[in-house]
Amino acid sequence: MSHHNDLLEQWKEYEENHDKFVEKGNKAAGTRARKALSEITKLAKNQRKHIQEIKNSE
Repeated sequence: MSHHNDLLEQWKEYEENHDKFVEKGNKAAGTRARKALSEITKLAKNQRKHIQEIKNSE
């Protein structure tokens, strides 16, 4: 379940920074939002692999 929780944490971080970027024009928050999206991509790929491994082992 840690993959799932990591994804949720990164999504929360993305949302917070995205809001700061859009509403307040904070450029550093935009950078952090992009970084969170990059991490989400990596975590999603790992989660897909993990799900497939479980599915194949059954």
